[in-house]
Amino acid sequence: MALLAQIVVSGVLLGGLYALMALGLALVWGVLNIVNLSHGALIMLGAYATYFLFTGAHVDPFAALPLAAAALFAAGYLIQRGILNLVIRGPMFNTLLITFGIEVILTYLAQLWFSADYRAINPRYAGSSYTFGGVTVPLVQALGFAIAIGLTAAMWLFLLHSRTGRGIRAAAQNLVAARLYGVDPKRIYALTFGLGAALAGVAGGLYGTVSQINPYIGGPLTAKSFVIAIIGGLDNPFGVVVGGLFLGIVESLTALYVGPTYRDVASFGILVLVLVARPSGLLGRTA
Repeated sequence: MALLAQIVVSGVLLGGLYALMALGLALVWGVLNIVNLSHGALIMLGAYATYFLFTGAHVDPFAALPLAAAALFAAGYLIQRGILNLVIRGPMFNTLLITFGIEVILTYLAQLWFSADYRAINPRYAGSSYTFGGVTVPLVQALGFAIAIGLTAAMWLFLLHSRTGRGIRAAAQNLVAARLYGVDPKRIYALTFGLGAALAGVAGGLYGTVSQINPYIGGPLTAKSFVIAIIGGLDNPFGVVVGGLFLGIVESLTALYVGPTYRDVASFGILVLVLVARPSGLLGRTA
């Protein structure tokens, strides 16, 4: 029983990180109707930004997260205004090809600049943990979970109560009506893509504290984010959190009872079941 409780707690902590990874992808997909295949590469760049701030400038990795987010926001804003905005009204296949091309370019530039060596962010407290009732909670993962949930809540409040957030929601629901009320689509789309990239940057920094990083982690993380966004639903940030937590627990239980090599099989199996049984996601609105 203690082992099962430990696995569930580990799955919840992992799921919080998964949710943050998927939140940026879901935001861009829901507003711009773009499946951003470069999302994992942005997560990878956020991980490297945090890593070099930690190793080069001796900035604590959690203190470096806002800097990584700002850098990725600027990169995402420029990518949308300079590239994606040119094809935003084109077929979805075109945006898939372009974002895939961006992912390939960023991956190989990262290999050129940073090499293909595995790296990890290991602050002095990396091995610290707390034990509650026989269940061990690693400090770094607990902090990452708290940041992920806090950012999700902050994003939800931003979308609900800020003028820009209302503009983003209006553009997602009815672009023609949003224009009539003075919403500038180019600005809103660039801000949305920038916010998605900033969330990816924070997720990358947290990912680097719990796992090794290299230039090729982007593809698998994009796939994982895609699965979570579908499971949780695109119209509710907390649905993405539920999807991430659900997937984290399922993967942890699969690794324990079936084997670690079957974690991805479980993830995509759940994706198929959700698409068949509830295409709008676990907490998404049904038609």
